[in-house]
Amino acid sequence: MKKYFLILFLLPFALLSQILTPVKWSFSSTKISDNNYELKFKATIDKTWHIYSQYIADNGPVPTKISFLLNKDFDLVGKSEEPKGHEEFDPNFDMKLVYFENEVTFIQKVKVAKTTRIKGNVEYMVCAMQCLPPTKEQFEFFLDGTEGETVETQSMSIPSTTIAGKTPTLTLNLQNTLQFNNVTQSGIVDPVKWDIQGVMAPGSKGKYMITFKATIDKGFHINANQLKEKELVPTTFTFDSLQGVKIKGELVSLSRVIEKKDKLYKEKLRYHEGEAVFTQELEGDMNGYIKGVLEYQACDDTKCLQAQKVPYTFLIQNGIVTRVIAEVKEIRPLPVNGVFPYKHPTIDNNKPLSTCSVTSDEIKGESNWTIFILGFVGGLLALITPCVFPMIPLTVSFFTKSSSGKKGIFNAALYGFFILLVYILLSLPFHLLDKIDPNILNTISTNAWLNVAFFIVFVVFAISFFGYYEITLPSALANKADSASSMGGLVGIFFMALTLAVVSFSCTGPILGSLLAGSLTSDGGAWQLTAGMSGFGLALALPFTLFAAFPSWLNALPKSGGWLSKVKIILGFIELALAVKFLSNADLVEHWGILKYEVFMGLWILIALSMLIYLLGKIKFPHDDPFKKWTSMRAIFAAFSLACVIYFSAGFRYSNETKTFTSLSLLSGLAPPAGYSIIHPNHCPLNLNCFHSYEEGLAYAKQTGKPIMLDFTGWACVNCRKMEENVWNKPEVFSIINEKYVLISLYVDDREKLPANLQHDYMTAQGKLKHIETVGDKWATFQTETFVNNSQPYYALLNSDEQLLVKPVGYTPKVSDFAAYLNCGLEAAGKK
Repeated sequence: MKKYFLILFLLPFALLSQILTPVKWSFSSTKISDNNYELKFKATIDKTWHIYSQYIADNGPVPTKISFLLNKDFDLVGKSEEPKGHEEFDPNFDMKLVYFENEVTFIQKVKVAKTTRIKGNVEYMVCAMQCLPPTKEQFEFFLDGTEGETVETQSMSIPSTTIAGKTPTLTLNLQNTLQFNNVTQSGIVDPVKWDIQGVMAPGSKGKYMITFKATIDKGFHINANQLKEKELVPTTFTFDSLQGVKIKGELVSLSRVIEKKDKLYKEKLRYHEGEAVFTQELEGDMNGYIKGVLEYQACDDTKCLQAQKVPYTFLIQNGIVTRVIAEVKEIRPLPVNGVFPYKHPTIDNNKPLSTCSVTSDEIKGESNWTIFILGFVGGLLALITPCVFPMIPLTVSFFTKSSSGKKGIFNAALYGFFILLVYILLSLPFHLLDKIDPNILNTISTNAWLNVAFFIVFVVFAISFFGYYEITLPSALANKADSASSMGGLVGIFFMALTLAVVSFSCTGPILGSLLAGSLTSDGGAWQLTAGMSGFGLALALPFTLFAAFPSWLNALPKSGGWLSKVKIILGFIELALAVKFLSNADLVEHWGILKYEVFMGLWILIALSMLIYLLGKIKFPHDDPFKKWTSMRAIFAAFSLACVIYFSAGFRYSNETKTFTSLSLLSGLAPPAGYSIIHPNHCPLNLNCFHSYEEGLAYAKQTGKPIMLDFTGWACVNCRKMEENVWNKPEVFSIINEKYVLISLYVDDREKLPANLQHDYMTAQGKLKHIETVGDKWATFQTETFVNNSQPYYALLNSDEQLLVKPVGYTPKVSDFAAYLNCGLEAAGKK
């Protein structure tokens, strides 16, 4: 999970950065006499940059150095030559240095015995205000040692690109100027495209065929897989790691092999042109993996490129062979007894047996509106905190006095709009995470340690609200935003809005944290968070615009005073209650058993009772005014606290129907399930007969002939608890589930580890390799692969032959709609 936050943090820097290549090299040779050549190394240097001479004393910068791979076919004549450069004393190295700007050509004379290739590299360091790490530029010359006229030949410059710390060698033709049409954007010649596929052999269970197809650009060829010439690299296929399968027979080449005598090597070479196809047969189990690498070298009539390696990995899942596109260091062994069929072939989402159903599209919209309203209420609460409330008259007065009439109202409205914009922008990074992995937000919201972190943060915020210390963002950030606000115009007003968001963080931070944690579910994705942030920002922005338009309303505002501190303390109690909720999420997901239903409800009663005692004046916090008299606001909050104590206590009533405590509808999704109890434990919602294994539930459905109600749920799923405690418990729904269906509840956030022999890797429909480690991983993958949906709750009705009865639905809070949905399924199954 950490990697997603790391990616999010580094993304802006990655977008702004680029690879610096301020030096471009080109190489040429001049034939000055029979068997004698001048090799020229020309560097074109960008403005403000320079490279150093070949002759730099020790303890100085890295000098330019030309290195040759020596062989018996040529000799170096003297040392390499360079022109006179700029000489200057460098205090950093405490010496005189010679360097070159704009352009420089180094020359090395050689004598060749016959037609030969000369290979090597130029190592150099380029500097300006900064120095880049030393870089090596590969070169290769092809020199004709036969007698002939003196001639100068040129080659085009192709930039080298470093990959994994290695720079590919690019072989250049120095007898003719070539027009490279197959140079990639990175500057690397890439004349071969590989298509690697794997299939099960037709009509042969457990036999597989891997096909390697090379498409080769015109003018190039790849060497055959059997080659005598040792200097050239044959096309080879290595199977490094096999699980569940073994190689059967030899690699087969299905393409014509060309044999032709090569001028340079003086012997026949074997190669493929245009297209080359190789196949390898394997045999084994219905599950396994294949991992290997192919190596090849592409050449034309005058040069050979550096040999390339192409890794390949295939997963075999229930006889289906799928290539893993991403680089994989290790693949876990697949289960001996087979892989759970995450993509059920009998379930077709587009072809249910009946079209009778209800849609949850409108419900999702209602859910977003609910989050928006909750965010709006949170914004209203933030308005009456000591960090925000005193700023309302001051800011409105600034706009109305600095700009008269409509201009002042317009600026205030713009200020409000920018406040809204700032909070909407805060939600944008989560849309990026949602695109990276559709399950990421659900994973974040149900991650045990993240929920523990929220618990700690909320406790810290609560103590801050009680007045024991103040939490603020770094003052430098507020100062910079405030300085920028003095620019005036649109930019200045935007930074005024940003300043408000920064300086009010100590009060708004806990409310925003509650909104963030409550919205991070897969049900609505990042749009729920955007809806909540929009509501929060709108509530915070409206007063500044309205009071600027109607300044007389300011007279109706209460004056700032001790009541603001009391509001902050009350919010502190609410923060403590929310902190317990986050710890409960972690407890449910990890099955720690430390916050069972009785403990949770007891803590909430204690918090509500403490708030009541505080409002009665029996508890005093730092910076709190002495209790002198009752006010209407204090009386309202005291009555609310007393009502909470009474209502929470009602949660300890025993229900004969569910055989456990009575769930409180207003706390659905906040409190743990009533069955998560010390005294009256119950492993299924509402004491229904249910299964937590699809395989076991399916077997029971086949035995009884009942249809299946597939319930994708989660321990930390708020809407799941609302459905169970506010919809399922109604007689018209409860009786149908209890008597007519086999209920299979699959918890997608269950962190219980699968047995070691059942943990494996799975290739998803999106081509991503997913690690199946926990029970939740298994059921979440089943949902996304078969139903192409990752929200919870999610209900699918199947018959015992695993056929979809009606279109699945999600959160359906209207009892009559959900009852109609269940009856639709019974009609489709012929059970009504």
